[in-house]
Formats: sequence, C-alpha cells, structure tokens
Amino acid sequence: MNRLLPSIAHIALVLTSLQLQAQFALSGEFRPRAEYRHGYRTLATDDMNPAFFIEQRARLNLDYFSPGYQLKIVLQDVRTWGNEPQLVNDDGKWTTIHQAWAKVFFSEKFAVKLGRQEINYDDERIFGPVGWAQQARSHDAAIFQFNQNGWKADLGFAFNQDRPLLNTTYYSVPSSYKAFQTLWINKITENFEGSILFLNNGQEGGTVEDPKTNYSQTLGPRLGGAKNLLSGHFELYYQGGKMADGITSIDASLIGFDVGYKLSNQTSMLVGFQRLSGNSQTDQDTTVNNAFAPFYGTNHKFNGLIDYFYVGNHFGSVGLNDLYVRLSYAPSKFVLSAFIHAFAAANDVADLSGTGKMDTYLGTELDVVLGFNLAKGVKFNTGYSQMFATSTIVALKGGAKDATSNWAWAMITVKPIFFSTSTQ
Repeated sequence: MNRLLPSIAHIALVLTSLQLQAQFALSGEFRPRAEYRHGYRTLATDDMNPAFFIEQRARLNLDYFSPGYQLKIVLQDVRTWGNEPQLVNDDGKWTTIHQAWAKVFFSEKFAVKLGRQEINYDDERIFGPVGWAQQARSHDAAIFQFNQNGWKADLGFAFNQDRPLLNTTYYSVPSSYKAFQTLWINKITENFEGSILFLNNGQEGGTVEDPKTNYSQTLGPRLGGAKNLLSGHFELYYQGGKMADGITSIDASLIGFDVGYKLSNQTSMLVGFQRLSGNSQTDQDTTVNNAFAPFYGTNHKFNGLIDYFYVGNHFGSVGLNDLYVRLSYAPSKFVLSAFIHAFAAANDVADLSGTGKMDTYLGTELDVVLGFNLAKGVKFNTGYSQMFATSTIVALKGGAKDATSNWAWAMITVKPIFFSTSTQ
C-alpha cells in the first residue's frame, strides 16, 4: 500500500499539470458590409440600375487547447439586412456551423486534424478560406500534419456524400468535389519560404447506378523571399488529368511572379504578373480543356477586386494575363493601397461574327482600399473599384463598354474576446 502512494501522488500531479495547461477561449466576430454595385463581376449596361445592400456575418468561436488535443467550433450566421421579416418564423438558411474540428497530437511533430475546417496554403491561390465572402469556405477533411525545424507537411483526404446511404456512393451536391487527396510541403528560413503543392481532385461522374470519380491533378511550387528592401515570389502550377465527364483531358497551367520594394518606412511598391491558361474560341477542339482552374482559392485576392475573373465566373474561358502594380502607404494610423491591373485574354477571342479574332486586351481596373483601427478590436475598411473596358471583354461578358462599371463598399469588423482563461 505504501508503494502505491507515490504512484498515486505522481499521477495526480501529472493530471493537475495537464489541467493547468489547458486553455479555453470564447471569441466572436461581427462584420456588416455595405456595397454599391453597378457593373460588379460583369460589365454594366446603359440602362442598368445600381444595387445597394448591407450584408453581415456574425460568428461565435469556441477554442479549447490542451497538451493532447485542440478543439475548435465556429458558429456562423450570414444574412442580408431585411431578408427576414421582423417576426421571424423559421431559421435562416445561412445559419451554419462553419468549422467543427479536433486536432489530436500524436507527438510534438505529428498530429491529425479531423472535421469541418478551413484549408489555407501559401498565398491562397489553390486553397484558401475565402474570408472576404461572408459565408467563407470550409472543407470536411482529415489532414495529417508534420511540423519540425521549419519544415511542415500536410497530407489531406476528403470523401463527400450527400447523406448516409444504403447502396451507392453517388454524390449530387452541386459545385463541390467528390473526393480529394492533397500533399503540401513547406520550408521557412529567415529570408526564404518555399512550398510544393499536389492536389488530386475528384469530381463525380457516371450515374446513381454506376458512379465514377474522375480525377484531375494540380502540381507546382511557390517560392518567395525577402532581403533588406526587396521581396519577391514565384509560382508555377500544372494541371492534367480528366474533367468530370471522364472524357475531356486537361492540359493547363498558371505562372506568376511579383517583386516588391520598400520605398520608405511607410511606402512600398509591388509589381507582378499572372498568367492562367485558357481555351481558344477559334479552335473547335473540345477533347482538351486548356483552362486553368484555381479550385478552392481565395480568388477575390487576385486579378482585381471587382471580381471579373474566377470568382464564380470565367472558369473554362479564354484564360487571363494580369499585369499589376500596387502602391501602399501605411503610416501608424491607417493603410492606403492603390492597385492598377492591365488584363488580357491568354488565348484567342472570336469576334462577334465568329470569323476572326479580336484584340486580346480586356481592359484596365483601378482599385483603392483604405483601412484603419477605430478602437481595440474594431477595424474599418472601405474601397472603390472601376473597370475601364474594351470591346473584347464586352464580347466575352456582355454589357456596354462605355457604361460606368464600378463598385464601392464599406465594412466594420468587430472581434471581441468574451472569455479566455485556463481551466484551473
């Protein structure tokens, strides 16, 4: 009996230590955004009436940390002001669980993250949470993680179903994948960061009686670094495999780079270029798809803030060349940025008669964004964008070249921390 007392005391001491190390946090987010739209995502017409609305996101975040595991649950409500009557008689369809996952640590190096989660890699070109969209994006996945000495590796798996079924694996949810397998390897040093990403993306094909998952492959590196006043990044991705129909082959690519220079402590400049391959409108070969798809990225971050390209549009089209310049001024009280994008099609655009080719230049976009802190935990951001179109983008998207196509927005983000403490 006396021999057991030290062991019992030791176990009690370990359990007490674990309990003292556990942490619980309850936080939130409230983010209303007002938007004026007149030619947002596609060109305005001469007789178009502008749109104006206020949309908001509210979140409740629960985080629990212990030495053996981590748990996160994010409850989310997204609504447009006025989309429900004052006397609500049912729940809004945008009230959801945005995240619900657990991360279990096998050791200091290895862990697995299971459940509904955001996936965010590198610059968010292929995988990103789409934080700008009020609903954002999350995945149901299992990700095995390695982290040691500046090296990170994620091996991820997803397999989707409509609901529990008895006799088939056919998946019918629109605009989603059936399954994916992904590998991301990342290395960070003092002046360099390099990553390589592989995505085997499966889309449902076949029928309910004979389901078949058809896969495409995306593979490529992203490299970047900074030294003194200079910074730069380079990325190159290739896509192959099959479309969802299982017949059309994919042969597509993305290449991009940028160079940044710090002009002063408060002012910086960035010059960059991206090319996403596309399909020719004058080549009738439909057996190969040459249009690159930035599948699950935060596409609002790229190719202009007015979202003419790859934000629910332009997939499978003529591709895009985007030459851009960004100037940023950031004194202590605010951040002001201005972007200029020069857009061109990456492949042939047929003229309206269908017998010739149009000039590939699509237009120029101007984006201006201002942000500053109103108080601790409270940020204000506003912006204005305008597209100066050409006849070529009219041929692609419709609208009127000489109509004013612009977009303005203002947003307040409040992020309170309601409670944060140990469980002792």
